Amino acid sequence: MRRWAWKSTKKIAALIALGVLALLVVRIYDSQRGPPLEVWHTFVPEELHKKNLDHSDWSQYLAAEDTLFDSVRTEVTQKLSPGERVPVNRYFDGSPIYPGRFAQDWNRSYLLEPEGPVKGAVVFLHGLTDSPYSLRHIARLYRAHGYVAIAIRLPGHGTVPAGLTDIAWEDWLAATRLAAREAQRRIGPTQPFHIVGFSNGGALAMMYALDALDDPELRRPDRITLISPMIGITAFARFAGLAGLPALFPAFAKAAWLAVVPEFNPFKYNSFPINGARQSYLLTTALQGRIASRAADGRLADLAPILTFQSVMDFTVSTRAILSGLYAHLPAAHSPENASELVLFDVNRNTKFGPLLSSASDSMLARVLPDPPRRFRTTVITNADADRSDVVERVTEAGADTEQVNPLGLAYPFDVYSLSHVALPFPTSDSLYGLQPDPAEDFGIHLGAVAARGERGALIVSMDSLLRMSSNPFFPYLLRRIEEPLTQASSRQALRHDSAEPGRR
Repeated sequence: MRRWAWKSTKKIAALIALGVLALLVVRIYDSQRGPPLEVWHTFVPEELHKKNLDHSDWSQYLAAEDTLFDSVRTEVTQKLSPGERVPVNRYFDGSPIYPGRFAQDWNRSYLLEPEGPVKGAVVFLHGLTDSPYSLRHIARLYRAHGYVAIAIRLPGHGTVPAGLTDIAWEDWLAATRLAAREAQRRIGPTQPFHIVGFSNGGALAMMYALDALDDPELRRPDRITLISPMIGITAFARFAGLAGLPALFPAFAKAAWLAVVPEFNPFKYNSFPINGARQSYLLTTALQGRIASRAADGRLADLAPILTFQSVMDFTVSTRAILSGLYAHLPAAHSPENASELVLFDVNRNTKFGPLLSSASDSMLARVLPDPPRRFRTTVITNADADRSDVVERVTEAGADTEQVNPLGLAYPFDVYSLSHVALPFPTSDSLYGLQPDPAEDFGIHLGAVAARGERGALIVSMDSLLRMSSNPFFPYLLRRIEEPLTQASSRQALRHDSAEPGRR
């Protein structure tokens, strides 16, 4: 009997080994198709890592960043072959999309200071393959309200896609702590500290806030804003490391990449290394475990209110995971003022796509949102009715069963069937991503305004990247909701000032 079991085990092991080998062969074959690796896929800049970041300050980080960008210019820009010196290459210094030619290179870390007295500080954390460019509109809002806005370029980003091949999520979190230390240095102990995270930056914002519950050296945020947060991602990322195994052999170096495509976006990578997906998976796995652990010991009650903006349709992150992995664990709010809130942007139910819109897309909202009462405030931005393009907000307060409906004076564009993961932090006037780009700024290309019609194969970019909605027609609403606590804080501060003045009543 034992002998028979041993033989069966050997057969199963052999079948598994053959299956893995077959998958690796398929992966090798698949990875060798398409364009070859370019210098921006092979040159890896020398970033600061966790050990260095935990002992560095903001000025030291900026100095290291200067060295980093100098190395990219020396090792990439100045070594391009004649065939790579084309207008559509962001690394060609003669290109209209070359970041170095702009008045400000938004790939770099930046700090916006208010003109008047400092009233608070805020840290901005961008997404994976992204850059500090993505949150600049919200940073300007904070500066207008007297906040110092600190937007850090997370390690591996803003330079070349190969930068993400030698980075761990712990490096991103260490950079987050560095930015928070700079924020703390610039404000008093009673002045507010906010943190805003987009996509992968949302996961980092939450991880920092949870760490601050245990570490008295970390300044706790007074408010957390998440935009398309990466609380959970697809299961494929779990096995992304296996897909990159053939890259251990130099002949199969392309296997370390999920996408090798032209770099025509001045402020975001188009190519995507497997390590980027794997590190995001490891980050979200650690985050979900940390949330569950803090919920079990009752510590989530000490978190600041969380305001989350999320498109119901999101190809990059899991909308369901935001509810099951985060909001389902939040304790009931003690008052409406400290209630966390989830704002969901529904699909356009007035769309003319008819049967082309999948049934899964049409029913997604009902499937992900639990029935009330809920322990958090819920706002759904959706059509007033199926025959109208104008939208309303449907608000269900924490603990309530009924909803309030408020008109917004905004409408879905007739040819837009949903928002997307990348659209939320950009107004339709954004020069790079907007539907109606602002002519006052020029980044050499208007990706959001392209309406592509023609034959397949004629463009250097896939139609998916052009069809994906890249700006938010409801951005004024998003900005107003972020602004509400800033305005309220200013009003309270003015009231205290008036009551403290002699002779004032």
